[in-house]
Amino acid sequence: MLKPGLFIILAFLSAVSHAESSLGDLMVVKRTTDAAAPALPVETTPVLDLGSFSTMEQIIPALADKRVVFVGEQHTRYDHHLAQLEVIRRLHALHPQLAIGMEMFQQPFQRYLDDYVAGSIDEQAMLRATEYYRRWRMDYRHYAPILRYAREHGLPLIALNVPAELTHQVAHVGLEGLDDEDREQLPAEIAPADAAYRQRIKTVFDYHPNDKEHSFEHFLEAQLLWDEAMAEQAAAYLGEHPDHHLVIIAGNQHIAWGSSIPQRLQRRTQVPAASILNSWDGPVKPGLADYLLLPEERLLPPVGSLGVLLGNGDEQVTIAACAKDGACATVGLKAGDRISAIDNNTINNTTDLRLALWNKQPGDTISIDIVRKRLLMHDKHLSYELTLR
Repeated sequence: MLKPGLFIILAFLSAVSHAESSLGDLMVVKRTTDAAAPALPVETTPVLDLGSFSTMEQIIPALADKRVVFVGEQHTRYDHHLAQLEVIRRLHALHPQLAIGMEMFQQPFQRYLDDYVAGSIDEQAMLRATEYYRRWRMDYRHYAPILRYAREHGLPLIALNVPAELTHQVAHVGLEGLDDEDREQLPAEIAPADAAYRQRIKTVFDYHPNDKEHSFEHFLEAQLLWDEAMAEQAAAYLGEHPDHHLVIIAGNQHIAWGSSIPQRLQRRTQVPAASILNSWDGPVKPGLADYLLLPEERLLPPVGSLGVLLGNGDEQVTIAACAKDGACATVGLKAGDRISAIDNNTINNTTDLRLALWNKQPGDTISIDIVRKRLLMHDKHLSYELTLR
């Protein structure tokens, strides 16, 4: 558990205003007098007191009466996920009937999260059944402590997201281009974007190479679908479980400024709510969120490596090359070998490979089965014991 002292929290009772100053034109001899300079409106200029940071323990009581607490993240920051877990733990102590809504899982796979929390399937089976590594792809170790805490304490995990196929289709053809089957998966209502939301999404869109097949309007509609669907799913859960509180974890951009998930949830169900961001990179102004966490950066420990470069394609896992001095090279694996099993688990695609290795550490020993093609001869099946680097 992270110590509370690792969290520095900015309460948004005030905000930051940045003023720039510059040297005057060196060619100007006459200096501007103070009387001629424009006056700064000191009465209305926000000031953030950097000497009066709050701590995690100090803000939890302020969250106690909130039925929904949003906690944002940068997906690849391990410390952000530990911060989310700390909020969950402390709110769970206040509200035993607590659920966790997650952007990382898609709605059609809800039953597998239920089975995992109930203990009917293990972690490996849950990851396979939810197609985690195909649909979210982020290192599962970021989220494992949160899901394990939920399982240990019987806290419901709510899959908030819509299927990736639907958002991809909207980005391609827009909402109007969907067929009847796809339309049945849409939220009952998708409110239009306000000017600020539109501009934020435009900034994201402009960072990516323009694809003539994907217009900005379609990209915007896909983002609106994403946020509306998560808000609708959360509102449905709250309506069906009036005795539960809810922590929603999602990317910072889905929470910041309130106009993504938070306002769309409020439109459906007026419940007391608060929003928390982790390490925001953009401007800090009133309305960004209720709290900003600045956790000390922490990295995941290194993962065990085969030391291979894989061939293209997901239908089978073939070694394209072995890294010099890597684990692959030390046992005699060769380019062209197809990995067929690891620790007796069949490997048919890269998802199988990631599932077999995600929780392995350097120094762990695995058994690996390969198929080696031979010219004019039957394929050769070989097994090795390999120590991960």
